[in-house]
Amino acid sequence: MPRPRRLSGDDVLAILVQHGFNVHSQRGSHVKLRRVTSAGSIQTLTIPRHRELDPGTLHAIFRQASRFVPEDELHRDFFTE
Repeated sequence: MPRPRRLSGDDVLAILVQHGFNVHSQRGSHVKLRRVTSAGSIQTLTIPRHRELDPGTLHAIFRQASRFVPEDELHRDFFTE
């Protein structure tokens, strides 16, 4: 698997906002993102808003987001080629 990019929490937020998520709430350094599908289901992700995310954390966010967004669309934003 390609190496994950070095991204901050704000970078990840910007990527997920491009895929239709909106900031729902924040508690401390963690931001809850939410989007409602046309079928009415609610999709929620929680992102730490840290200066730089650890590679394992970034990979976990990628796996969770892949449940809602096609993996190939996220791959180019999260990983180096």
